[in-house]
Amino acid sequence: MFDNFRKDTINGIAYVMAGSGPPVLLLHGYPQSKALWAQVAPLLAQHYTVVAADLRGYGDSFKPDTTPDTATYSFRTMAQDQVALMAALGFERFHLVGHDRGARVAHRLALDHDCLLSLTLMDIIPTLLAYDKTDMAFAQTYWHWFFLTQPAPFPEKLIAADPDNFYQSSLLGWGAAKLSDFNPDMLADYRRAWHDPAMQHASCNDYRAAATIDLEHDRADLGRMVHCPTLIMYGANGAMGQMYDVPKTWADRCADITVCPIAGGHFFVDEHPQKVAIELLEFLSHV
Repeated sequence: MFDNFRKDTINGIAYVMAGSGPPVLLLHGYPQSKALWAQVAPLLAQHYTVVAADLRGYGDSFKPDTTPDTATYSFRTMAQDQVALMAALGFERFHLVGHDRGARVAHRLALDHDCLLSLTLMDIIPTLLAYDKTDMAFAQTYWHWFFLTQPAPFPEKLIAADPDNFYQSSLLGWGAAKLSDFNPDMLADYRRAWHDPAMQHASCNDYRAAATIDLEHDRADLGRMVHCPTLIMYGANGAMGQMYDVPKTWADRCADITVCPIAGGHFFVDEHPQKVAIELLEFLSHV
């Protein structure tokens, strides 16, 4: 994967980079890694300088073990990681594309840092809204939001007993996908990453932070708008697309929205990488 891409780590954040032109940062979600972009990044790199990075706690990035300190895995802290990475690579301003947890980090980055040329949020609604409006449908579909936040080491021990069964249930359950929808090499990289006990623990801390300190940050920023051009992409057949009017949930948070539903479920990047790349290129070309 990522043939002809530079592979390196800066300040604990693992990344790959290739191409030339305006910089685009790609951030993956749970329970994946930067391998999510293996079929999208080469297409974008024909026109842009593309950086795909692992979030802290995931993939090949560092995984600090500070269970009592939820700020260590807050979206604010993870956003600062990525700003520092891009600055170290020489990019003070850049386009940002995030899927799932990566999109939540991206939204926080857009609020905390004036460095974005554009923002793409893939298949999420605002974190605070999701928690404040939780109903039976959301709780049953996104049950992992509540399981992973339980005190350590309860969820970690259950996950460690059979990581493949646990994480693949996420890919196939609320993802509305089949295992055959995932590229075998990319799936192998996801599996390699989630077999690491440090990733299992870190991903729980990610969700623990989201249910605590991230909500504090979001409440403090209610009423603040993202002003850069923003693309809202979502899986038309996925759980978010079925339960919510996804673009409407962002209408009071993003001032300049373009909407793009994609056929498929939550993991539409894996299912339809060429379609995703085409839509991203179309959006970026008009920013």
